[in-house]
Amino acid sequence: MTRSVLIIGNFLSHANGSRGVCEDLAGRLQETGWRVSAASRQRRQGFRLADMLVTAWRDRRRYSVAQIDVYSGSAFSYAEAVAWVLRRAKKPYVLTLHGGNLPGFAERHPLRVRRLLQSAACVTAPSGYLAAQMHEYAPGIRVVPNPIDVNSYPFALRRSPHPRLMWLRAFHEIYRPAMAIDVVRDLHETTPDVRLTMVGPDKGDGSYPRAREAVLRAGLEAQCHFVGPVSKSDVPQWLAQGDIFLNTTSIDNTPVTVLEAMACGLCIVSTDVGGMPYLVKHEQDALLVPPDNPSAMAAAVRRLFEEPGLAERISHNGREEAEDHDWSRVLPAWESLLNEVSEKICEHAG
Repeated sequence: MTRSVLIIGNFLSHANGSRGVCEDLAGRLQETGWRVSAASRQRRQGFRLADMLVTAWRDRRRYSVAQIDVYSGSAFSYAEAVAWVLRRAKKPYVLTLHGGNLPGFAERHPLRVRRLLQSAACVTAPSGYLAAQMHEYAPGIRVVPNPIDVNSYPFALRRSPHPRLMWLRAFHEIYRPAMAIDVVRDLHETTPDVRLTMVGPDKGDGSYPRAREAVLRAGLEAQCHFVGPVSKSDVPQWLAQGDIFLNTTSIDNTPVTVLEAMACGLCIVSTDVGGMPYLVKHEQDALLVPPDNPSAMAAAVRRLFEEPGLAERISHNGREEAEDHDWSRVLPAWESLLNEVSEKICEHAG
Protein backbone atom coordinates (compact mmCIF):
# COMPACT_ATOMS: atom_id res chain seq x y z
CA MET A 1 0.00 0.00 0.00
CA THR A 2 1.30 3.45 -0.93
CA ARG A 3 2.09 5.53 2.11
CA SER A 4 0.18 8.77 1.67
CA VAL A 5 -0.62 11.73 3.90
CA LEU A 6 -2.30 15.12 3.86
CA ILE A 7 -0.51 17.78 5.93
CA ILE A 8 -2.45 20.88 6.96
CA GLY A 9 -0.51 23.83 8.35
CA ASN A 10 1.04 27.17 7.46
CA PHE A 11 3.46 26.71 4.56
CA LEU A 12 4.47 30.36 4.54
CA SER A 13 8.27 30.44 4.48
CA HIS A 14 8.14 31.83 0.94
CA ALA A 15 6.14 34.79 2.22
CA ASN A 16 7.51 35.67 5.65
CA GLY A 17 10.70 33.66 6.08
CA SER A 18 9.24 31.72 9.01
CA ARG A 19 9.43 28.01 8.28
CA GLY A 20 7.07 25.79 10.23
CA VAL A 21 7.72 22.20 11.24
CA CYS A 22 4.96 21.12 8.86
CA GLU A 23 6.98 22.25 5.85
CA ASP A 24 10.02 20.24 6.85
CA LEU A 25 7.86 17.24 7.77
CA ALA A 26 6.20 17.27 4.35
CA GLY A 27 9.55 17.44 2.57
CA ARG A 28 11.20 14.71 4.61
CA LEU A 29 8.26 12.35 4.27
CA GLN A 30 8.41 12.82 0.50
CA GLU A 31 12.11 11.99 0.57
CA THR A 32 11.36 8.67 2.27
CA GLY A 33 8.74 7.69 -0.30
CA TRP A 34 5.49 9.11 1.07
CA ARG A 35 2.97 10.68 -1.28
CA VAL A 36 2.21 14.06 0.31
CA SER A 37 -0.62 16.52 -0.23
CA ALA A 38 -0.25 19.79 1.64
CA ALA A 39 -1.94 23.10 2.35
CA SER A 40 -1.59 25.97 2.56
CA ARG A 41 0.81 28.42 0.98
CA GLN A 42 -1.81 31.17 0.78
CA ARG A 43 -0.84 34.31 2.71
CA ARG A 44 -4.31 35.81 3.23
CA GLN A 45 -6.27 34.05 5.95
CA GLY A 46 -9.52 33.58 4.08
CA PHE A 47 -7.79 32.18 1.02
CA ARG A 48 -5.63 29.97 3.23
CA LEU A 49 -8.63 28.39 4.93
CA ALA A 50 -10.38 27.89 1.58
CA ASP A 51 -7.28 26.23 0.16
CA MET A 52 -7.05 23.89 3.15
CA LEU A 53 -10.69 22.82 2.79
CA VAL A 54 -10.54 22.40 -0.98
CA THR A 55 -7.31 20.40 -0.79
CA ALA A 56 -8.69 18.12 1.93
CA TRP A 57 -11.74 17.26 -0.17
CA ARG A 58 -10.25 17.34 -3.68
CA ASP A 59 -7.30 15.08 -2.77
CA ARG A 60 -9.27 12.66 -0.59
CA ARG A 61 -8.39 9.71 -2.83
CA ARG A 62 -4.68 10.61 -2.76
CA TYR A 63 -4.07 10.21 0.99
CA SER A 64 -4.92 7.65 3.65
CA VAL A 65 -4.28 9.77 6.74
CA ALA A 66 -4.12 13.49 7.58
CA GLN A 67 -2.10 15.55 10.03
CA ILE A 68 -3.44 18.95 11.15
CA ASP A 69 -1.58 21.65 13.08
CA VAL A 70 -3.74 23.10 15.85
CA TYR A 71 -3.19 26.61 17.21
CA SER A 72 -5.19 28.78 19.58
CA GLY A 73 -7.20 31.88 18.70
CA SER A 74 -8.89 32.29 15.35
CA ALA A 75 -6.61 29.65 13.83
CA PHE A 76 -8.34 27.02 15.97
CA SER A 77 -11.39 27.30 13.71
CA TYR A 78 -9.21 26.28 10.75
CA ALA A 79 -8.50 22.94 12.39
CA GLU A 80 -12.18 22.51 13.27
CA ALA A 81 -13.25 23.17 9.68
CA VAL A 82 -10.66 20.86 8.11
CA ALA A 83 -11.49 18.11 10.61
CA TRP A 84 -15.17 18.40 9.64
CA VAL A 85 -14.27 17.87 5.96
CA LEU A 86 -12.07 14.90 6.84
CA ARG A 87 -14.88 13.26 8.76
CA ARG A 88 -17.15 13.70 5.74
CA ALA A 89 -14.43 12.08 3.64
CA LYS A 90 -14.06 9.28 6.23
CA LYS A 91 -10.36 9.96 6.67
CA PRO A 92 -8.54 9.43 10.00
CA TYR A 93 -6.48 12.35 11.22
CA VAL A 94 -3.78 13.29 13.71
CA LEU A 95 -3.98 16.63 15.51
CA THR A 96 -0.70 18.29 16.49
CA LEU A 97 -0.94 20.89 19.25
CA HIS A 98 1.15 24.06 19.04
CA GLY A 99 1.76 27.17 21.08
CA GLY A 100 1.97 28.13 24.71
CA ASN A 101 -1.36 29.96 24.42
CA LEU A 102 -3.34 26.78 23.73
CA PRO A 103 -3.95 25.79 27.40
CA GLY A 104 -5.43 29.23 28.13
CA PHE A 105 -7.58 29.01 25.01
CA ALA A 106 -8.81 25.59 26.14
CA GLU A 107 -9.85 26.99 29.52
CA ARG A 108 -12.00 29.58 27.78
CA HIS A 109 -13.44 27.16 25.20
CA PRO A 110 -13.38 23.71 26.85
CA LEU A 111 -16.27 22.21 24.86
CA ARG A 112 -14.83 23.19 21.48
CA VAL A 113 -11.37 21.96 22.37
CA ARG A 114 -12.55 18.68 23.85
CA ARG A 115 -14.86 18.00 20.89
CA LEU A 116 -12.11 18.56 18.33
CA LEU A 117 -9.36 16.69 20.15
CA GLN A 118 -11.52 13.68 20.94
CA SER A 119 -12.60 13.43 17.30
CA ALA A 120 -9.03 12.61 16.25
CA ALA A 121 -7.49 9.19 15.83
CA CYS A 122 -4.49 10.49 17.75
CA VAL A 123 -3.30 13.77 19.29
CA THR A 124 0.36 14.77 19.49
CA ALA A 125 2.24 17.57 21.22
CA PRO A 126 5.85 18.69 20.82
CA SER A 127 6.48 18.77 24.57
CA GLY A 128 5.57 17.06 27.80
CA TYR A 129 4.39 20.45 29.04
CA LEU A 130 1.69 20.82 26.41
CA ALA A 131 0.70 17.16 26.71
CA ALA A 132 0.24 17.58 30.47
CA GLN A 133 -1.64 20.86 30.14
CA MET A 134 -4.06 19.43 27.56
CA HIS A 135 -4.47 15.99 29.15
CA GLU A 136 -7.97 16.66 30.48
CA TYR A 137 -9.20 17.40 26.96
CA ALA A 138 -7.53 14.41 25.29
CA PRO A 139 -5.99 11.69 27.49
CA GLY A 140 -3.13 9.79 25.89
CA ILE A 141 -1.49 12.65 23.98
CA ARG A 142 1.73 11.46 22.36
CA VAL A 143 4.86 13.58 22.61
CA VAL A 144 6.65 13.96 19.27
CA PRO A 145 9.37 16.60 19.74
CA ASN A 146 9.91 19.60 17.52
CA PRO A 147 12.78 18.48 15.26
CA ILE A 148 15.83 20.20 13.85
CA ASP A 149 18.60 19.11 11.51
CA VAL A 150 21.41 19.17 14.05
CA ASN A 151 24.13 18.80 11.43
CA SER A 152 23.09 22.15 9.95
CA TYR A 153 24.16 23.90 13.16
CA PRO A 154 27.96 23.88 13.65
CA PHE A 155 28.82 23.39 17.31
CA ALA A 156 31.39 25.40 19.23
CA LEU A 157 31.90 24.76 22.93
CA ARG A 158 31.64 27.99 24.95
CA ARG A 159 34.13 27.55 27.78
CA SER A 160 34.75 31.24 28.44
CA PRO A 161 31.89 33.11 26.76
CA HIS A 162 32.21 36.67 25.57
CA PRO A 163 29.38 39.14 26.31
CA ARG A 164 27.88 38.60 22.86
CA LEU A 165 24.16 38.11 23.32
CA MET A 166 21.74 36.74 20.72
CA TRP A 167 17.97 37.16 20.62
CA LEU A 168 16.11 35.27 17.88
CA ARG A 169 12.34 35.48 17.81
CA ALA A 170 9.50 37.40 16.18
CA PHE A 171 9.02 40.91 17.51
CA HIS A 172 5.74 40.36 19.36
CA GLU A 173 4.84 41.40 22.88
CA ILE A 174 4.47 37.82 24.14
CA TYR A 175 8.18 37.32 23.45
CA ARG A 176 9.11 40.46 25.44
CA PRO A 177 11.80 41.86 23.10
CA ALA A 178 12.15 45.03 25.20
CA MET A 179 13.27 42.89 28.13
CA ALA A 180 16.44 42.01 26.21
CA ILE A 181 17.22 45.73 26.01
CA ASP A 182 16.75 46.03 29.76
CA VAL A 183 19.15 43.13 30.28
CA VAL A 184 21.80 44.89 28.19
CA ARG A 185 21.28 48.13 30.11
CA ASP A 186 21.84 46.26 33.39
CA LEU A 187 24.91 44.42 32.09
CA HIS A 188 26.41 47.54 30.55
CA GLU A 189 27.11 48.95 34.00
CA THR A 190 29.68 46.23 34.72
CA THR A 191 30.35 44.90 31.21
CA PRO A 192 30.71 47.87 28.86
CA ASP A 193 31.66 45.65 25.90
CA VAL A 194 28.34 43.79 25.98
CA ARG A 195 26.68 43.45 22.57
CA LEU A 196 23.18 42.27 21.64
CA THR A 197 22.03 41.12 18.21
CA MET A 198 18.26 40.86 17.72
CA VAL A 199 17.04 38.74 14.81
CA GLY A 200 13.42 38.32 13.76
CA PRO A 201 10.48 39.76 11.85
CA ASP A 202 8.25 42.59 13.03
CA LYS A 203 4.79 41.18 13.78
CA GLY A 204 3.28 44.67 13.74
CA ASP A 205 1.97 44.90 17.29
CA GLY A 206 4.24 47.82 18.18
CA SER A 207 6.87 45.81 20.04
CA TYR A 208 9.54 46.41 17.40
CA PRO A 209 9.40 50.21 17.48
CA ARG A 210 9.17 50.09 21.27
CA ALA A 211 12.38 48.06 21.39
CA ARG A 212 14.12 50.56 19.10
CA GLU A 213 12.90 53.44 21.26
CA ALA A 214 14.17 51.68 24.41
CA VAL A 215 17.62 51.45 22.85
CA LEU A 216 17.63 55.16 22.08
CA ARG A 217 16.40 56.15 25.54
CA ALA A 218 19.11 54.06 27.19
CA GLY A 219 21.83 55.32 24.86
CA LEU A 220 22.68 51.77 23.78
CA GLU A 221 22.86 52.28 20.03
CA ALA A 222 26.43 50.95 19.92
CA GLN A 223 25.48 47.88 21.97
CA CYS A 224 22.27 46.75 20.20
CA HIS A 225 21.98 45.65 16.58
CA PHE A 226 18.66 44.91 14.86
CA VAL A 227 18.93 42.49 11.94
CA GLY A 228 15.31 41.89 10.92
CA PRO A 229 14.05 38.59 9.51
CA VAL A 230 16.54 36.08 8.13
CA SER A 231 16.07 32.89 6.15
CA LYS A 232 16.16 29.54 7.93
CA SER A 233 19.40 28.66 6.18
CA ASP A 234 21.08 31.79 7.55
CA VAL A 235 20.13 31.15 11.20
CA PRO A 236 23.24 29.07 12.05
CA GLN A 237 25.66 31.75 10.86
CA TRP A 238 23.87 34.41 12.88
CA LEU A 239 23.81 32.26 16.00
CA ALA A 240 27.51 31.55 15.58
CA GLN A 241 28.18 35.24 16.19
CA GLY A 242 26.96 35.00 19.78
CA ASP A 243 27.91 33.10 22.91
CA ILE A 244 24.78 33.59 25.03
CA PHE A 245 21.18 33.21 23.89
CA LEU A 246 18.44 35.22 25.60
CA ASN A 247 14.91 33.80 25.60
CA THR A 248 12.82 36.54 27.18
CA THR A 249 9.36 35.22 26.38
CA SER A 250 6.33 35.32 28.68
CA ILE A 251 4.69 32.29 27.03
CA ASP A 252 6.40 29.31 25.46
CA ASN A 253 6.10 25.68 24.49
CA THR A 254 9.16 24.07 22.87
CA PRO A 255 10.76 26.88 20.86
CA VAL A 256 12.77 25.72 17.88
CA THR A 257 14.94 28.84 18.14
CA VAL A 258 16.17 27.69 21.56
CA LEU A 259 16.94 24.24 20.17
CA GLU A 260 18.88 25.83 17.32
CA ALA A 261 20.92 27.90 19.76
CA MET A 262 21.62 24.82 21.88
CA ALA A 263 22.74 22.93 18.80
CA CYS A 264 25.27 25.69 18.09
CA GLY A 265 26.57 25.56 21.65
CA LEU A 266 25.29 28.92 22.86
CA CYS A 267 24.60 29.19 26.58
CA ILE A 268 20.86 29.48 27.11
CA VAL A 269 19.44 32.01 29.57
CA SER A 270 15.65 31.80 29.52
CA THR A 271 12.52 32.65 31.42
CA ASP A 272 11.08 29.59 33.16
CA VAL A 273 7.66 29.82 31.53
CA GLY A 274 5.53 27.17 29.85
CA GLY A 275 7.44 24.30 28.39
CA MET A 276 10.95 25.59 29.09
CA PRO A 277 11.38 23.63 32.37
CA TYR A 278 10.31 20.52 30.42
CA LEU A 279 12.88 21.21 27.69
CA VAL A 280 15.90 22.17 29.81
CA LYS A 281 17.21 21.61 33.32
CA HIS A 282 18.27 24.63 35.34
CA GLU A 283 22.06 24.88 35.71
CA GLN A 284 22.57 21.80 33.55
CA ASP A 285 21.75 22.88 30.00
CA ALA A 286 20.34 26.37 30.67
CA LEU A 287 19.87 29.02 33.31
CA LEU A 288 16.21 29.72 34.07
CA VAL A 289 14.90 32.95 35.58
CA PRO A 290 11.43 34.34 36.41
CA PRO A 291 9.53 36.08 33.59
CA ASP A 292 9.58 39.86 33.23
CA ASN A 293 12.65 40.13 35.47
CA PRO A 294 15.54 41.61 33.48
CA SER A 295 17.68 42.01 36.61
CA ALA A 296 17.48 38.28 37.28
CA MET A 297 18.35 37.52 33.66
CA ALA A 298 21.32 39.91 33.75
CA ALA A 299 22.52 38.25 36.97
CA ALA A 300 22.27 34.84 35.28
CA VAL A 301 24.35 36.10 32.36
CA ARG A 302 27.01 37.35 34.78
CA ARG A 303 27.18 33.88 36.33
CA LEU A 304 28.34 32.53 32.97
CA PHE A 305 31.30 34.90 33.07
CA GLU A 306 32.15 34.38 36.73
CA GLU A 307 31.50 30.73 37.71
CA PRO A 308 34.16 28.28 36.53
CA GLY A 309 32.80 25.43 34.42
CA LEU A 310 29.21 26.70 34.31
CA ALA A 311 29.23 27.94 30.72
CA GLU A 312 31.08 24.87 29.46
CA ARG A 313 28.58 22.54 31.14
CA ILE A 314 25.57 24.37 29.77
CA SER A 315 27.04 24.60 26.28
CA HIS A 316 27.98 20.90 26.16
CA ASN A 317 24.72 19.60 27.64
CA GLY A 318 22.68 21.88 25.43
CA ARG A 319 24.16 20.30 22.33
CA GLU A 320 23.35 16.84 23.66
CA GLU A 321 19.73 17.85 24.29
CA ALA A 322 19.48 19.28 20.77
CA GLU A 323 20.70 15.98 19.34
CA ASP A 324 17.71 14.25 20.93
CA HIS A 325 15.55 16.44 18.67
CA ASP A 326 17.35 15.60 15.45
CA TRP A 327 15.27 14.58 12.45
CA SER A 328 17.03 11.20 12.43
CA ARG A 329 15.14 10.40 15.64
CA VAL A 330 11.92 12.35 15.13
CA LEU A 331 11.05 11.37 11.55
CA PRO A 332 10.82 7.62 12.30
CA ALA A 333 8.42 8.45 15.14
CA TRP A 334 6.20 10.37 12.71
CA GLU A 335 6.30 7.59 10.13
CA SER A 336 5.38 4.98 12.73
CA LEU A 337 2.50 7.08 14.03
CA LEU A 338 1.08 7.89 10.60
CA ASN A 339 1.29 4.24 9.59
CA GLU A 340 -0.59 3.23 12.73
CA VAL A 341 -3.34 5.75 12.15
CA SER A 342 -3.72 4.94 8.48
CA GLU A 343 -4.15 1.30 9.45
CA LYS A 344 -6.64 2.38 12.15
CA ILE A 345 -4.71 0.77 14.99
CA CYS A 346 -3.75 4.01 16.74
CA GLU A 347 -5.52 4.09 20.07
CA HIS A 348 -8.06 6.94 20.13
CA ALA A 349 -7.13 9.99 22.18
CA GLY A 350 -10.64 10.00 23.64
